[in-house]
Amino acid sequence: MTDKDPLLVVTGIAKSYGSAVALRSVDMTAHRGEMHALLGANGAGKSTLVKILSGVVGANSGTIEVDGVVKKFDKPSDAHACGIAAVFQDPALIPDLSLNDNLRLTDVSPAAVNGWLRQLGITHLDFRDLVRDVPLPMLRMFDLARALSLEPSLLMLDEMTAALPADLADSVLHLVNDWRKEGRAVMFISHRLREVLEHCDQATVLRDGRDVAHFVPSDGGERRMVQAMLGETAEAVASAHTREVDFSAAATVLEVEGLAAGRLLKDVSLTLRKGEILGVAALEGQGQDELFAALAGDIKPTAGHIRVHGKQLRARSPHDAIGRGLALVPGDRQDGLLPKRSVSENIAAPSFSKVRRWGPINVARERSAVADAVDRLSIDMRAQGEARRLCGGNQQKVAFARWLAAGFDTLLCFDPTRGIDVGTKAQIYELLRSLADEGHGVLVYTSELREIPLVCDRVVVLYGGRIVHEQRAAGADEESLLSAAHGMGQTEATL
Repeated sequence: MTDKDPLLVVTGIAKSYGSAVALRSVDMTAHRGEMHALLGANGAGKSTLVKILSGVVGANSGTIEVDGVVKKFDKPSDAHACGIAAVFQDPALIPDLSLNDNLRLTDVSPAAVNGWLRQLGITHLDFRDLVRDVPLPMLRMFDLARALSLEPSLLMLDEMTAALPADLADSVLHLVNDWRKEGRAVMFISHRLREVLEHCDQATVLRDGRDVAHFVPSDGGERRMVQAMLGETAEAVASAHTREVDFSAAATVLEVEGLAAGRLLKDVSLTLRKGEILGVAALEGQGQDELFAALAGDIKPTAGHIRVHGKQLRARSPHDAIGRGLALVPGDRQDGLLPKRSVSENIAAPSFSKVRRWGPINVARERSAVADAVDRLSIDMRAQGEARRLCGGNQQKVAFARWLAAGFDTLLCFDPTRGIDVGTKAQIYELLRSLADEGHGVLVYTSELREIPLVCDRVVVLYGGRIVHEQRAAGADEESLLSAAHGMGQTEATL
């Protein structure tokens, strides 16, 4: 057997959940020594295929062959026994248990996991910490190290790099490239098409639950990938354009002065003006989580001031921040959803806090606000029974829609396009620009530096808990932003 022999052959895989069809018929082949991209818009069926191949759910029809032998996976341990391991889009960890306890549940050696984390450059993760207290990027790295400790022949990564800043994403890609050189295979799901272009040997594209294209990513580049994923709608995806508007005379909606919070945010001052989109760029652990948490009322600042329309904000809880018009779209979609409630209930939830007296809720008004938000964001309501049934892109739209329905003044967006397809990204870019045009202030952190000039007016870079660089977004490029994010950039504003 050679590295070019098929490791995995999938034929006619289909899966339905009642009347909702997730996969109609999918064929694909992954070879040893290969990094194989699985592409498609949100809802195309990528995550469902990964769950089937990892034994989490069963297929309704079709066959799976591993090294030429037909296999049936009834549970994850069956897939592990065949050398298949997955890192899912949402970490498969129990929030109220420690990292160590989660490893005990899966009978994985902490020493082995720690060894892989060190190879990934992670040396400061305390396994005694509760999962819910660990930042999402670190959970993703932990989950990857746990999967690697199983020494799989096929490693499946579902949006592994989506929640990671540039330095951690580079570490992951470097490691998995070495991994496949040992005769193993990697199935790589990513909406970061540049990563696919630079690292993947083959690509399979899913659309509407079917495989519609198989090709070498370098043949045709990003344009071919987008066309294959979106089909006839590809040309309808609006290109984001930079804009250069001077907001210096606009009213200040949010002012931060000398803000410190948690262990990482040390001294941040910034100003956000009416109609402006201010971007925040940073590598992992530079204080961006604490900045947004303090502004949203999740944590209490240890120093400094937050002013909303010139008046001091002393938020003891998110309720206080929301009451002053600050609305947060969190980086982890699950933190912003009631997963077992309907889509309509999720969108309407913040509006209930406005009820000031006993009595019936104005159902007609609620339905109208929800319908307007759904229409504005083109949310797919076919799976509205439970929000958890929605694909990642529609879940993110719901997180935005609840504030469109409830009303807000300033929007705080933490990595709002993480793990969503190019079509949905374009919709969110357009939404943020339209909200700014309506007079809202928007503060947005993104782990994708390419997004900064596409959607922002101005950008600040955090390093060591402080702002070390500031410039107009229209002139920002990845090289200058990365240099600043590593502490090598200019420390003066370039406006």
